[in-house]
Amino acid sequence: MAIGCGVSPAVALFRSLGDPTRLAILRRLATGEARVVDLTGELAVAQSTVSKHLACLRDCGLVDFRVEGRQSFYALTRPELLDLLRSAEQVLAATGDAVALCPAYGIPAGRPAGRPAGTPADAPAGVTP
Repeated sequence: MAIGCGVSPAVALFRSLGDPTRLAILRRLATGEARVVDLTGELAVAQSTVSKHLACLRDCGLVDFRVEGRQSFYALTRPELLDLLRSAEQVLAATGDAVALCPAYGIPAGRPAGRPAGTPADAPAGVTP
């Protein structure tokens, strides 16, 4: 199979899961619905950041919301996502430190978790050059 054949949707899915804030939002929503205000408080992330990431996850079809009065409650749309996250945790447990130490995508010493390779150490987390 050529690399481009049918891989693009998988790449897009894993990129959507590859951001630390989006992954934290998904993990939180795995426990039940949440409002933006709930997510900002629990994840200690700015409202605008949470809203931006929720929009991305909605565009990917991974979350949606329901309106109740003046509030919006976000939830996972695909229960299969929980299986994917559990499987990822099993792969990580089985590979030990191999993924974390990967020179291309791992977390080298001196770079905080969530900071992509090539990002200056003093740049805000989630910012890529």
